[in-house]
Amino acid sequence: DGIGDFDGLVAKLDYLADLGVTALWLLPFYPAPDRDNGYDIKDYYGVDNSLGTLDGFAAFVQKAGERSIRIVSDIVMNHTSDQHPWFQAARRDPASRYHGYYTWADHPPPVPPDEGTIFPGQETSVWTYDEVARKYYFHRFYHFQPDLNFACPDVHDEVERVLDFWLSFGAAGFRIDAASHMIARDGVPGTDQPDRHGLLRRLRAFVEERQPGTLLLGESDVEPEKLAAYFGDSDELTMLFNFALNNYLWLAFARGEAEPIVRLLRQLPALPETAQWGTFLRNLDEVDLERLSDEERQEVYAAFAPDEEMRIFGRGIRRRLAPMLGGDRARIELAHSLLFTLPGTPVVVYGDEIGLGEDLSRDGRSAARVPMQWTAKRNGGFSTAKKADLVQPVVDDGPFGYKETNVEAQRADPDSLWHRVRAMIYARRAAPEFGHGSWHLFDTGTDFVLAHRAAWKDGIVVAVHNLSSDEQTVELDLRDQRGRRLRTLLGSDGAASEDEEEISGDGHPVTLGPHGYRWFRIHGERS
Repeated sequence: DGIGDFDGLVAKLDYLADLGVTALWLLPFYPAPDRDNGYDIKDYYGVDNSLGTLDGFAAFVQKAGERSIRIVSDIVMNHTSDQHPWFQAARRDPASRYHGYYTWADHPPPVPPDEGTIFPGQETSVWTYDEVARKYYFHRFYHFQPDLNFACPDVHDEVERVLDFWLSFGAAGFRIDAASHMIARDGVPGTDQPDRHGLLRRLRAFVEERQPGTLLLGESDVEPEKLAAYFGDSDELTMLFNFALNNYLWLAFARGEAEPIVRLLRQLPALPETAQWGTFLRNLDEVDLERLSDEERQEVYAAFAPDEEMRIFGRGIRRRLAPMLGGDRARIELAHSLLFTLPGTPVVVYGDEIGLGEDLSRDGRSAARVPMQWTAKRNGGFSTAKKADLVQPVVDDGPFGYKETNVEAQRADPDSLWHRVRAMIYARRAAPEFGHGSWHLFDTGTDFVLAHRAAWKDGIVVAVHNLSSDEQTVELDLRDQRGRRLRTLLGSDGAASEDEEEISGDGHPVTLGPHGYRWFRIHGERS
C-alpha cells in the first residue's frame, strides 16, 4: 500500500541481523493524526492502523528476539496530540482531572529568551488560544501538541502505565523524547517541580523493578556541563544521545581538523559505571548545530548547507549524511569509523550503511525521511504500490537514486560501502573496550589527527583518524606498553590483519592516507 509496516519490517529482520544490528529503535508507531511524523500521539496503547496491529507488533518483537535484536520504543510523553482524549476532556471541563494534565493561562506570561518555541519560523508562540476552554494552553513544540504538565502527580502515573504496557509486549527499552523539557519549564506558571529530576529517578526505579536492565535513552540537548545530572547517581537515565559531540563532529568535518572533537571530549563529564553515551552522525530530525557559536555554525553551513533550502530552524541542516559529505567514499567511511570508536554506543540511521540520499523538495525534516532503497527495481523495492501512493517519494535520479544506490547492488559488491560498514560493526562488536572502557586522548602533535585508546577489563584498543585531505604521520606515546604487540583490527587500507608490530621506543609511528583511519588491539606481555 506504499506504507512501511510491521509485516514488512519482519521481512527485513534477517537483513538487519546480517548487518550486525543488536537493537532497533522504533520511531513512534502509535495512533496519531501524523502531523509530525507520529510524534503527535492520540493513543499510547495501540498501533496506528497504517502500520499494523498489536498482534503484529508482538510477533515482530518475538521474531526480532529470535535474531538477538532487542527493541527500543520511542515514548513521547512531553506532549500529546490535541486530539488525545485527555486533552479533549481537559478543554471541555475545567473541573475534569485531565484539565490539570496540561498548562493553562487566561493571560500568557512573557516567555524567557531561552524558552521560546522549538520550531522558530513555523510557530510564533508557545501559547495557543483554545476556543472551547477559552484559555491559552502551553506547548514548546507545535500548537497541535499541547505539553503535559509534570507538576501534576497523575501525569507521572500515566507515564508508568504506558511503560508497563509496552514492557509487557517485550520492549527492552525506551527512548525518552524531549527529556530535558519534561523536567524543566522555566518561567511557565504552574509547572515548577521542586525535585525536577525526581521524575527520571521514579521512572528508572519503576522499570528496574519491572524488568531489570531496561534501557532509558534520553533526548536531552543541553550544555555539556548539565549532562551528568541526567544520569544522577546511576538512578536516572541509562543513556543520553551525545548531541554536544555531534555538533563538534560536524565542525571537525567542515574544518578537516580533529581539534573540535578533542575540545568537546575534554568537556564531557565522567559517567557512572552503568551509564553510556548514544553516539550518532545524524538523526531523522535535523543536524542540530545549536551548541556551536554563530561563527562556527556558519562554517558548517558553508561546508555542508550552502543553500538556504538545506537549513532549518536557524540552527540546523536537513540533509542526509552521504550527500552532506559530497558522496566522498573516504569521508563517509571516516565518519562511520569515528562513530564506531568514539566513546558510547553507536546509533546508525537506516540507509546510512549504503549512503542513502535526501529529497530537499520535501518540507522540513521530511527531506531526510526517504524510503529505504532495497533494489534497482520499481520504487527501489520499497513497495509495489503506485508511485503516487507511496508514503513519501523515493529518490529516483542522480548518484543517490535507487538505481545507483541500493542494498542489492552493494551486497553483491565486496568493495561497497555496505560491506565496509558491516565490517566496522563486527569489528566494533569484537572490541567492546570502545564502548565500555575508560578512554585516553593521545597528543598527536597536529590538529589534523585524532588518536585515542580505550581500556576495559584486560583489553586495550586504539583508534587513529586523519580528518585532513593530506597524508599524515603521527607518533603515539605507548611507552607504558613496551614489549607488547599492536595488531590491526580495521583500516581504511584494508580489513583486519594478522601482521603485528612490536611496541618499542618512545613513540610508535602511524601513517594514514587522506581521511584514513586504523583500529588496533594491544596484546601480549610487557617487556
